[in-house]
Amino acid sequence: MAEGDLGRKLSPVDSREAALAFIRTLGADDRLPAAADLPDAHSALVRAVLSSTAVSTSPAPRVSCTITVSPAVTNSYNTLHGGAVAAVAEAVGMACARAAAGDKEMFLGELSTAYLAAARLHSEVDVEAQILRKGRSVVVTTIEFRLKDTKKLCYTSRATFYIMPTASL
Repeated sequence: MAEGDLGRKLSPVDSREAALAFIRTLGADDRLPAAADLPDAHSALVRAVLSSTAVSTSPAPRVSCTITVSPAVTNSYNTLHGGAVAAVAEAVGMACARAAAGDKEMFLGELSTAYLAAARLHSEVDVEAQILRKGRSVVVTTIEFRLKDTKKLCYTSRATFYIMPTASL
């Protein structure tokens, strides 16, 4: 498609070719490394970028971690990938929820994230989760991501974890 053709309607064949070219520029047809096929590869990737700095249980449970933004978790703009933000929010939020509820079986029911600013490649980000609300069957956590050098809030999440009921005899 030539540069002057931007105003005309694309044929189905041209539209398909343009869409495939765009997808190729994103790297969607690249092969994944063999390590990505291993069991629990997703969790290993999250653990690789996350380091725990503090866990406190009183007066209210709080979990603090640091992320170093590596090439493995960046997007094509060399900033922290949105999926990595969500995965870290889930992991840190779950750790905080477990600190509050004990070692009960629970699952993530809802996760919402606001993307306020970008964390660039090789930057460090402080992540802190704390309990917003805790009930008999639910724990709600808030997770804040702040750039380590400026303390600027770049992402914020809210995660709701549901505690599985235990069987009573």
